[in-house]
Amino acid sequence: MGEVDPTFIQEIEHRPNLVIIEAEGIPIIDLSSSINASELVSQIADASKNWGFFQVINHGVPPESRRKIEDAARKFFALPLEEKRKVRRDEVNPFGYYDTEHTKNVRDWKEVFDFTVSTPTFIPASPEPDDEELKELINQWPQYPPELREVCEEYAREMEKLAFKLLGLISLSLGLAENRLNLFFEGSSTTFIRLNHYPPCPVPHLALGVGRHKDAGALTILAQDDVGGLEVKRKTDGEWIRVKPTPDAYIINVGDLIQVWSNDTYESVEHRVMVNRERERFSIPFFFNPGHHVWVQPLEELTKGEKPKYKEYNWGNFFTMRKGSNFKKLNVENIQISHFKVSE
Repeated sequence: MGEVDPTFIQEIEHRPNLVIIEAEGIPIIDLSSSINASELVSQIADASKNWGFFQVINHGVPPESRRKIEDAARKFFALPLEEKRKVRRDEVNPFGYYDTEHTKNVRDWKEVFDFTVSTPTFIPASPEPDDEELKELINQWPQYPPELREVCEEYAREMEKLAFKLLGLISLSLGLAENRLNLFFEGSSTTFIRLNHYPPCPVPHLALGVGRHKDAGALTILAQDDVGGLEVKRKTDGEWIRVKPTPDAYIINVGDLIQVWSNDTYESVEHRVMVNRERERFSIPFFFNPGHHVWVQPLEELTKGEKPKYKEYNWGNFFTMRKGSNFKKLNVENIQISHFKVSE
């Protein structure tokens, strides 16, 4: 990325601390069938409430499927920039290649390739509440590597299975029926997968791979390589701590939708990505999102005896507005669930 563009530089209070605190206590949960079901649900509840993050092992995703998409991602990002930009995403279609994404109005030190999981995927044409027009989002597949589309689609099917399994466990942990949340995702969802590449950075003390943020959807399922760089803001003291890579595990984080549906029983947690001078890093997050038509509000079963803490909002409008902010620096804070919080 050559000489450092000032758009990458974080404000002083948000610059990374190069003294790394390794995470201790982030739960590692075994999803194998040998684990007692009630014990598993209890572990999910504790992890979601106390951390908002956890790792899963024995998750059922074939190692070969993950290896193939990781290999294909490395091949794609190794292409010349002009080749990658042939599938460049834009404000009309937010799927494809991109290298100037912003988080909290600061440019991220990364390049990405996004693709949608549901075909077709529809979202509102604009974030305006009265605009009923929809637009279809189309995946843009590069010519090289030729296997990219096939391995991505295979991996997406495996991720969906895991996502629904985790969604069921979270439902049970909240005292709901296992399939209570499924209907929000059936049909045409807005779930998508991102291939991330973080090149070596000459100023890791000034820039971030991804700035501090919370994930807007329901769940994020992250595959990261052995380099590491993900940091989570610990709920107990607000300290940024590094999530050490666990071989073949997935890192799960509870998103804003679960926070709203649970009426703050579970909380979406801020996280960010550090970069380093020596080694490039790759990761693959799966963002599990509902259909554009879904209206989001605290679930009635979880608000008995207490006031709903959020006003209802439309997921499609929210998603469209968030996507639009990735392309340019805004003069205002991007939309957050806090904007729908009911005043006490």
